[in-house]
Amino acid sequence: MTAVDDQGLVFAGVARLAQLVRGREVSPRDVVTLYLERIAQLDPVLNAFRVVLDERAMADAAQVERRLAAREVLPLAGVPVAVKDDTDVAGVSSMCGTGIDTGPVSSDSAAVRRLRAAGAVIIGKTHLPEFGAVPMCESPTWGVTRNPWDPSRTTGGSSGGSAAAVAAGMVPGALGTDGGGSVRIPAACCGLVGIKGQRGWISTKQSPERAYRFHGLHHIGALARSVADAALLHDAMAGAEPDDEIPPASPAPPLTDAVSRPPRRLRIAMSFKPVVPVPVSEEVRRPVWETAELLRSLGHEVVERDPLYPPAAILSVFVLMMHGLADEIARLPTPELLEPRIRAEGRTARLVPDRLAHRALAARDRMSERGLRPIADCDVLMTPVLAKPAVPVGHLEGIGPTRAMARVLAFMPFTPPQNYTGQPAMSIPAGVSADGLPGAVHLVGRPHDGSTLVSLAAQLESARPWAHRRPPVASYRTPGSG
Repeated sequence: MTAVDDQGLVFAGVARLAQLVRGREVSPRDVVTLYLERIAQLDPVLNAFRVVLDERAMADAAQVERRLAAREVLPLAGVPVAVKDDTDVAGVSSMCGTGIDTGPVSSDSAAVRRLRAAGAVIIGKTHLPEFGAVPMCESPTWGVTRNPWDPSRTTGGSSGGSAAAVAAGMVPGALGTDGGGSVRIPAACCGLVGIKGQRGWISTKQSPERAYRFHGLHHIGALARSVADAALLHDAMAGAEPDDEIPPASPAPPLTDAVSRPPRRLRIAMSFKPVVPVPVSEEVRRPVWETAELLRSLGHEVVERDPLYPPAAILSVFVLMMHGLADEIARLPTPELLEPRIRAEGRTARLVPDRLAHRALAARDRMSERGLRPIADCDVLMTPVLAKPAVPVGHLEGIGPTRAMARVLAFMPFTPPQNYTGQPAMSIPAGVSADGLPGAVHLVGRPHDGSTLVSLAAQLESARPWAHRRPPVASYRTPGSG
C-alpha cells in the first residue's frame, strides 16, 4: 500500500478512490485486496454479502490496470462495488433472498455492464429479504443482516446488505434496487445517501433468462457515503435499453454536474403526512424540522404542504406490487421452498387479475398528477424517510402476512408513492440521535428534475457534513494494519 493507507483509503469515497487509482497513487489490485480483507473481517459480524467474488475481482482489477495503461477514461477506475442479489452478474446466481438457486445467469444486467464499462470492480452480491418484499434484511435462508450502527437494529430493506456493506466500509459504494423505498430506507437506517432516480433513467434490464415485471415500480439506485459519490454511481449506471419494460420519458441528466452547482432559491414543501394514517414519531420528525431551519438559513422558502394520496392511487400501488410478486413467483421451479409468509402473499397475489393491473397502469399518470397538484408550485418535497427509527431485528418474526403488512406500513409510509409516480427521490443523513442511530431526511424532486434535487442535497451536505461519521463497527482495523 502507498501513501494513502488503511482506514483513509477504505473511507476515501468513490470519486476520491477512482482519482487515486487514475493517478497511480494506488493500484486497483491493492484496492481490491484491502476491501476483500475488510469483508473477511467484518462480514461474519454483519452478514451483508451472499457471495464474495474474490478471484474474479482480482482478475477484474488487473484488467482495469490494463485499460488505464491503454489510456481509457474510467470514471470509476478500480472502485469496488457491491451488487444487490436481485440484479444479475454474469456467471453468478441471482437468488433474490430465497433459497432457490436457478443457476448462474448468462450475462450482466444493463446497470452492472455499465458499472464495469466505467471501470468498477464487482466485488460481491449482497443480501435482501425474499423478493425484497419487506423493508428489513432478514430471510430464513440467509439469516439477519445487521446494522453497523447497532447490530440489534435492522439495516432497513430491501437493499440492506448493500447499505450495511457501504456503511461499514466493506465497499465505497453499492447498487441497490427500490420498488417502494428499498434504496432510501436502508440508506436512512445506515446513515448513507441513497438515490432513486426518475423511472427509466437506469435500465432494469436483466440477463435473457430473467426479467422484471413490476410495472415500472422497480428502480435501480445508488448507495454511498456522500452525495457526490452516489451521483457518480448513478451517472455510471444511467442509460436505457431498446427493450426496457418502460422506456424513460426523459434522458438522465448528469447528476454529478449538479453536485457543484448551488441551487437557486427554492420553495420546499415540508410534509409529515404518510400514505396511510399511522403515527410518525418525534425521533424522525426532528431531523426534518432541523433541516427546515437549515434550509431557511440558506435562503430557501419552506412551507408546510401535503401531497394528496387518493385511495385509488394507494390501491393501485398495492395491485401493481402484488401482480408483480405473483409474476416473480410463477417463474420459480420450486416455489414451495419460499418462506411461509411469502407463499401466503403469493396466494393473495394470484387473485389480482391482469385487467386490474392494466387498469392501475392506465390511471397512473392521471392519479400521479392529481396527487402532486397540491405541491405543484414547490420545487422539492421534504418528509421523513420512515415513521419510526430503525426497528429491532426480528420485527416481523413469527407473524402472518396480514400483521406483517400492518407493521411494514407503520414503518415505511413515506417512500412508496415515488415508485408509482416515478419521480426522483433520495435519502440523506441528518445527524445522529441520542441513542446513536443516524437520522435522515427524504427529499423528492419534481418529475424528471433530479438536478435540482441533487444540487440541494449537496448544499445541505456542505452546510452540515456527514461523511466523516462512521458507525462503531467501522473503527475495526483491517488485518495487518497495526
